[in-house]
Amino acid sequence: MSELGQGKIVKVAGPVVVAQGMSGAKMYDVVRVGEANLIGEIVELNNDMASIQVYEGTVGVGPGEPVVNTGAPLSVELGPGLISSIYDGIQRPLDKLYALEGSFIQRGNALPGLDRDKKWQFKATVENGAKVVAGDIVGEVQESSLMLHKIMVPLGVEGTIEGISDGEYTVDAPIATVKADDGSVSEIKLMQKCPVRSQRASKQRLAPNRAMVTGQRVIDTFFPLGVGGTACVPGPFGTGKTVVQHQLAKWIDADMVVYVGCGERGNEMTDVLTEFPELKDPKSGKPLMERVVLIANTSDMPVAAREASVYTGITIAEYFRDMGYRVALMADSTSRWAEAMREISTRLEEMPAEEGYPAYLGARIASFYERSGRIECLGSPSREGALSIIGAVSPPGGDLSDSVVQATLHVVKVFWSLQSRLAQQRHFPAIDWLTSYSFYKQYLKECFDDKAMAVEMDDMIKEAMSLLEKEADLLEIVRLVGAEAISKADQIALAVAKSIREDYLHQNAFHSVDTYTSLEKQYAMLKVILHLYKKGLEAVEAGINPVDIFKIEAMEAIARAKYIPESEVSKIVDIANQIDNQIAKL
Repeated sequence: MSELGQGKIVKVAGPVVVAQGMSGAKMYDVVRVGEANLIGEIVELNNDMASIQVYEGTVGVGPGEPVVNTGAPLSVELGPGLISSIYDGIQRPLDKLYALEGSFIQRGNALPGLDRDKKWQFKATVENGAKVVAGDIVGEVQESSLMLHKIMVPLGVEGTIEGISDGEYTVDAPIATVKADDGSVSEIKLMQKCPVRSQRASKQRLAPNRAMVTGQRVIDTFFPLGVGGTACVPGPFGTGKTVVQHQLAKWIDADMVVYVGCGERGNEMTDVLTEFPELKDPKSGKPLMERVVLIANTSDMPVAAREASVYTGITIAEYFRDMGYRVALMADSTSRWAEAMREISTRLEEMPAEEGYPAYLGARIASFYERSGRIECLGSPSREGALSIIGAVSPPGGDLSDSVVQATLHVVKVFWSLQSRLAQQRHFPAIDWLTSYSFYKQYLKECFDDKAMAVEMDDMIKEAMSLLEKEADLLEIVRLVGAEAISKADQIALAVAKSIREDYLHQNAFHSVDTYTSLEKQYAMLKVILHLYKKGLEAVEAGINPVDIFKIEAMEAIARAKYIPESEVSKIVDIANQIDNQIAKL
């Protein structure tokens, strides 16, 4: 028996294997299970008995087969080669596995996450003899045309740098050594390994005091996400959770995106894998994949790997955050992750809590979302990074009292509530403006360069929301007694609220212009709609019939404003003049 602990299987229960003779093993050590050399992780220890969650199918594995402990926790390889990669839940490169093995991945495969043969052009940014500490940037690699990969000193390494020079290196070749004060020497490579279950260190956490522009009007205007913030997108089947996630991945104001397809159906992940490589980055015009990492862990993959995939994704995201980048992580969907936890917990015979989920469900979800944030990075040069997390939740039947939804809402600061009734009315994004909320609203003003415009936008948002709330109240009366029974001012309010819903909040993700709206265009569109409200009230006070006001040609212009390109926003401003002239004629 080895020092690390080598034992034999005594029980197999789906993805959970129990082995005896594992003395010396530690919690969360990675092990190799059975003759097939399957990858697993120790999740429970009892004397020399270890319960192991296996990240691959356990069919054919039986008692008596060996279990070998590697002595290391589940870790990911971080370095050049991550960008544009497509991984499974434990960072196996799916594109390379497909080239080697075809459509079906063989069990026990140990292909590394980063290519060992490819050479990268390294440029040193420090000189020999320089004193370095953990987190210091010592060089850089141009990984893609959109991402400059910064090589950092790993945690626990400190001293004087020696032997650093520009050149071409593979990820596992030493680029320099660091000599500590006690004389010990550590090698620095382009690649470093990092455990996935513990948060990467930072110097200081900062307030998320700026909103992250997404180009989605209902989000940016009413329920913005802060830089380094957290958001939850719950909704029943068919309400557009995945499309919302795709839209945010394409358009969110982040330097880099990590997309984790955690337990969703294979066809949804196929859409991502086929669509993303063809997309252009809106800012540079270059392929979007040059700043994206995809983790595909579909519902037909082993359940334990689903549990690991969110940790793999967030560790990769933290690594790029530590370089000083703004990173957005999309997790679709955390419900599938929670279901994987429930299945593993059941196999471990743990005491179930509500709906069969383990008692630690809330703590696990909280620890995941708490890894977000805006931070001051370790080391020099001084830099600031941010990691924002957007998690989709798929409660059964859209029930928002579901344990996963409630545990998530206790942690996140933004709630985008997707509603079936809106989706059935073909109103997308189907985010309900009456039940959603954001705690980052106060920071939206910081996104405008023109402070006067920022203050005016804040006032307009409050007025628009009050009109939408008023509409919800008035519709009950209109259903009972008809629109003619309410006052003329209320008829104007109803018409303008309808315009806000249909012409402003409704957005076509598949239209080349309407798919993204800048803050300046959002300001212009909302201002024109509220200008109609102001002029409409003045007109009814002058005795004009509201029905005549709704027939003016400018109403069509307002409806078409969303299709006006960003370069022609001045045309939206001109609609206000049309409203003035046409109402004046009445």
